[in-house]
Amino acid sequence: MKNQRARKVANYVIPTVLSQCAFFLFTIVDGVFVGNGVGTDALGAVNLAMPFIMVIGAAFMLTTIGGVTVAAIRLGRGDIPGANQAFMHSLAGTLTAAFVMMLIGTCLTSRIATLLGANETYHQLVCDYLFWYSLFAVPSGLMTFMNNYCRNDGSPVLVSVGSTIATVINIFLDWLFVFPLQKGLMGAAIATGISQTCGMLIVSTHFILRRGQLRVGRFCFSGKLARKLLLRGTPEAIAQFAVPVATLCTNYVLLGRLGDMAVNAYSIICYVASFSAAIFIGVSSGLQPLLGQSYGAKDAQELRWYFRAGVLIDLIGSTLINVVLLFVGGPICKMFGADALTLACTGQYMPRYAWGFIIMSVNTLISAYLYSTKRTKQAVILNLCRSFLLDSAVIFAVPAIFGGNAVWLTMGIYEGLALLLGVVLLRTSERNGIVFR
Repeated sequence: MKNQRARKVANYVIPTVLSQCAFFLFTIVDGVFVGNGVGTDALGAVNLAMPFIMVIGAAFMLTTIGGVTVAAIRLGRGDIPGANQAFMHSLAGTLTAAFVMMLIGTCLTSRIATLLGANETYHQLVCDYLFWYSLFAVPSGLMTFMNNYCRNDGSPVLVSVGSTIATVINIFLDWLFVFPLQKGLMGAAIATGISQTCGMLIVSTHFILRRGQLRVGRFCFSGKLARKLLLRGTPEAIAQFAVPVATLCTNYVLLGRLGDMAVNAYSIICYVASFSAAIFIGVSSGLQPLLGQSYGAKDAQELRWYFRAGVLIDLIGSTLINVVLLFVGGPICKMFGADALTLACTGQYMPRYAWGFIIMSVNTLISAYLYSTKRTKQAVILNLCRSFLLDSAVIFAVPAIFGGNAVWLTMGIYEGLALLLGVVLLRTSERNGIVFR
């Protein structure tokens, strides 16, 4: 039985981690070409733009993850028509969110750049990147949707293949637009948009060719189901806000206390450390269908086994990545073409910041476990505290007390506090065992 579960974990988690690594390579590749082809300030501009880009991603998680969870539970019960209902409602919600985010991002670009803290050095650079990135919000949203549902419908390998091909296309287009065509940040954003479109089209063949149980069919709107999906998706969407809120607060503190160079260094740190994030996001996303199906089948033993396996994988994987960064982080940072002072700042502070990703990995899995088992209230409490209370309070308070350089330690501190809260919520809610509803 354990061997069968281990094979399931491998079949779902490994392709998902690989696809997440490929997804994060979108951003890393952008950074490498932008840093070398446009300049160090362009790296800082992308970092300043990142909170809004992550908000776009959070909107897609809101409309997608709730449907994925409900579909997984219904598939676990053998309710294929019900799973397809959730699938179609989620598709409609994702398309709506994508069009709204596209309009906001293209029509309010300058105001958004100002809200993100962009000064005279970065303002136009941020506007260039945000406008063209937002223009591709629809294919970006559909890519998130297709990847999650294709993985849930038994084809995680196709998601990995689509993400890998999209990454290769992105590398070529980044080089083409940034160097020969000299399109700067605009070119990098266009390259990302086109490559995401290609990845989405590849994964969509799963549904076009009807390879799984989920089908694109007639849509009959149900307000009750729509509310249910949004409610289920809210914890994960809030969790996604943790990173943009933390990034926004950190950028404000860095600009106010340490200056532009620190923002540029922070952008490189985020690029490099994000590869660690690919591990735990991939593990959580890969296990989500298994958690949902186990809950739907009312198998508490299997449910707990998958969760514990995920925690172990997260801790080992994230720790190994961070150890690697300690030894080869410097050479990796040089790939971004930053000036010597920025590289020195990056090398000094990256180990202090990146260790927080290890703790974040467990928090992400706890959140996924809570909402997969219909404990939406607990998941919302955890993610609200992570996304809006603990991170902002720690990021502003710690540097104010201990000096500006203490900002590099804040991620580990607020994620550690969130972990304590998550453990309390888990133990409290499972004191009398898992309740199947």
